[in-house]
Amino acid sequence: MSCALAELPVGTHAIVREVSSPRALRRRLLELGLLPGTRVEVVRRAPLGDPIELRLRGYALSIRRDEAATIEVEQLASARGAAAPAAVAKELAP
Repeated sequence: MSCALAELPVGTHAIVREVSSPRALRRRLLELGLLPGTRVEVVRRAPLGDPIELRLRGYALSIRRDEAATIEVEQLASARGAAAPAAVAKELAP
């Protein structure tokens, strides 16, 4: 499912598909590591929703909501949700 990075809830993982910002902003976002194919996680949002903190390439990056709206991503299945059943099964094993 493809959507804007700004629309993703906290804790969601996604893959960058396209950065369609104006030229100067696009260049800066690409320099910061938001290249197509990069995996990102939405870590948290400020109380009023702006800025958004992301984790990518081993570091944290905060960008404005307007900037995140110009980044098209493909949402991945939640890493936390996928790991939980395995952890529960391990605890229940004799």
